[in-house]
Amino acid sequence: MTTLDVGDLAPDFTLSGITMVDGEPQKSHFTLSERRGHKVVLAFYPADNSPGCTAQLCSYQDELDSFRELGAEVWGISRQASGSHEKFARSKRLGFPLLSDEKGDVVAAYGVGLMGIGIRRSIFIIDEEGKIAWKHVALVGVTFQSAETLKRELAKV
Repeated sequence: MTTLDVGDLAPDFTLSGITMVDGEPQKSHFTLSERRGHKVVLAFYPADNSPGCTAQLCSYQDELDSFRELGAEVWGISRQASGSHEKFARSKRLGFPLLSDEKGDVVAAYGVGLMGIGIRRSIFIIDEEGKIAWKHVALVGVTFQSAETLKRELAKV
């Protein structure tokens, strides 16, 4: 299993994703290396509409303006298809991209896979140079890193 450390160059990827803009789905491809010069929060989560993931992503949505003020974008990543992401984003009014890693290649590159579950709830903060500035990879469970924790760590980057 891949182990990435703070200071490592974040593995690059391109994934399809959906962003709700004014209530309408905008489909696009998201490439991490194209965001150099910006901070990106990668929020790996197990499943759309599950209780823990809903609480986690809704809490990030509530603080989205604060993340933007800190110069950061939030990208949610899970193994569900874009149709599932669209329903989830629409029902919860999520305004940040939800990316589909259906093959699990990005999950593997970041070392956040978990047999039987699919994805460990994990956060990576990528700095402007494309390096990992902070990370948290959960073992199991529904506990997630709070928006306050992420804002505190983003302020240090």
